[in-house]
Amino acid sequence: MRDDGYMSPEPIELAAALGRFDQLWSPRVVTTVNDYDVRIAKVAGEHVWHAHDDTDEFFLVLDGELRIALRVGADGGQREVVLPTGAVFVVPRGVEHRPSAPGGASILMFEPSGTSSVGDRHEAVPEHVDATTGHPLAP
Repeated sequence: MRDDGYMSPEPIELAAALGRFDQLWSPRVVTTVNDYDVRIAKVAGEHVWHAHDDTDEFFLVLDGELRIALRVGADGGQREVVLPTGAVFVVPRGVEHRPSAPGGASILMFEPSGTSSVGDRHEAVPEHVDATTGHPLAP
């Protein structure tokens, strides 16, 4: 166990962990793997357009449906990836993207510890989005 308390010596039941908080777009670190955080979040509505310059971003939809808009090509065109429950998707490093969940969703993300939830480049962060590197999961 790391001395920062992120690695649990016991199994972590994700549905119970999601029941410990209500805040949207405010990820909780449930454990770590080497230098990576395993984060869970409840999401609804839209996040912000942002990009992570030095890391890919892994998404697993635990419940609901997540949509990820991607800016692609030199002209800034867009495409959207729709992820139902159980689907995974990796946004490649440097790609501008905006997650959204019109009907709400619960997600798991895997990314290097210290990675900001709004990336290295982003538009103005609205009040409903928590710009964080992840919060510890409350007991």
